[in-house]
Amino acid sequence: MSGTVFTRPHRIHFSECDPAGIVFYPQYFVLFNDLMEAWVDSLLPGKGEGFAGLIGVRRVGLPTVRLEVDFKAVSRMGDDVTLRLQVQRLGRSSITLGLACLGADGQPRMQALQTVVCTSLHTHQAIEVPADLRAAIGAVD
Repeated sequence: MSGTVFTRPHRIHFSECDPAGIVFYPQYFVLFNDLMEAWVDSLLPGKGEGFAGLIGVRRVGLPTVRLEVDFKAVSRMGDDVTLRLQVQRLGRSSITLGLACLGADGQPRMQALQTVVCTSLHTHQAIEVPADLRAAIGAVD
């Protein structure tokens, strides 16, 4: 499965950089989590829905269970980049996402393959991807 690409522009902030003036690598994971939240918001729009509704109201978690990362080039404070998310696999209870930070020239600065699993925040056990989320993901193919 390879779904429609979800992207967001981003300007690298001072707070995301280390003393060398380049993105401190854990900040990429924060940026990608923000991207995933925006993606879920776009799939499940509406008051009380989206990522906050999934986590806070419906008590469905999306923890990372696998993460593979390649760092290709540095990003510096003030750089305009594009953050990209694409569904690589939709399983019964897991979703594998292809993530990338692309420079203004379209070249990858950092790429990741992340698998998240849907869990009940009551039991912390894996659950099926909620039907509405699955349908929304399927609709972007």
